[in-house]
Amino acid sequence: MQPVKLKAGIYWVGGIDWDIRNFHGYLTQRGSTYNAYLIIDEKVTLIDTVKHYLYDEMIERISKIVDPAKIDYIVSNHVEMDHSGGLPKLMAVAKNATLFTSPKGASGLKAHYHQDWNFKVVKSGDSLNIGKRNLAFVHTPMAHWPDSMVTYLPEDKILFSNDALGQHLATSERFDDQVPLGITMLEAKKYYANILMLFDRPVAGALKAIGGLEIEMIAPSHGLIWRTHISEIVQAYQKWSANETIEKAVIVYDSMWGSTAKIAAAIQAAFENKGISVKMMCLTANHISDVMTEVIDAKYLCIGSPTLNNNMMPTVASFLTYLKGLAPKNRTGLAFGSYGWSGQSIGLVETMLKDTKMVILEKIKVQYVPDQAGLQKITVDLEKQL
Repeated sequence: MQPVKLKAGIYWVGGIDWDIRNFHGYLTQRGSTYNAYLIIDEKVTLIDTVKHYLYDEMIERISKIVDPAKIDYIVSNHVEMDHSGGLPKLMAVAKNATLFTSPKGASGLKAHYHQDWNFKVVKSGDSLNIGKRNLAFVHTPMAHWPDSMVTYLPEDKILFSNDALGQHLATSERFDDQVPLGITMLEAKKYYANILMLFDRPVAGALKAIGGLEIEMIAPSHGLIWRTHISEIVQAYQKWSANETIEKAVIVYDSMWGSTAKIAAAIQAAFENKGISVKMMCLTANHISDVMTEVIDAKYLCIGSPTLNNNMMPTVASFLTYLKGLAPKNRTGLAFGSYGWSGQSIGLVETMLKDTKMVILEKIKVQYVPDQAGLQKITVDLEKQL
């Protein structure tokens, strides 16, 4: 359980969650980390903690640098328990520590842990001198909780960015240039799509708030620390928070007897004939969080379901509920599916797509099994709409 040096006197002392595979509905195939950062100065300072079951990892890493009882200041950038879960045990060890957090952070921590710790509420723009260094606090409310803030260390040009710019990625490497960039950016994209997409405006505001800072390192709360590819991740966040899309279609569906899958293939042909990139994602083979990773930059979203018990398939209903919560903007939607005698599913899918304020293409509804001529007509008719 070794700490990792970021710069002189600054260390990563977090925990690695190798085995986590579900993060409140988000499939984390590569695990995650909970990042805590220790600064050794006249005032020994810890920025954030870890999930409760990794407390022992964190405290062992801290102990290899300094006696945890000598921690003077703890900064809580975010209340959520993957960040704050180690606080109760740590505050019992660092009995004289002052806990710095936002106003919503203080009320949130009290509501979570019911402890009257030595809180010091900081406003956006406040700074804290810890000796040779200063910590500057910037509130970033609703990116992605009301209490969220980031902490900037100007002397070392490090931004402790909280949940922003992170990834769920468990690895013994700590920096972005130690892992293939494609993997890191994919996990960052998935993280944004499933955690932050709903909060595009607050994220854009947070990017603007930190835009004038001189940054040599970004230390997020999850995953790798950015020191080489800072411009790439910031530019990606600018695009994602602006809801910028490309000429790409994601076709999401489930099928009982194969008819809806045949319609999906006919839709795929229409997009391909127009030179538009396509991603086919059957919900029995793809997790909804992976689907959202593809949706993040897709202009077109096509959702298909057969009718089951006067409704859509449960897999499709689950995905649409998840999609509605994340609220992607500036998309074009299409509902499609097969049915036996009632056919409500297609209309229900279309209604939920309308609820997300998408531009809606003409729905495609086929009774029983489509023949080749019908499938060809679907392709031709859709091409005319694109």
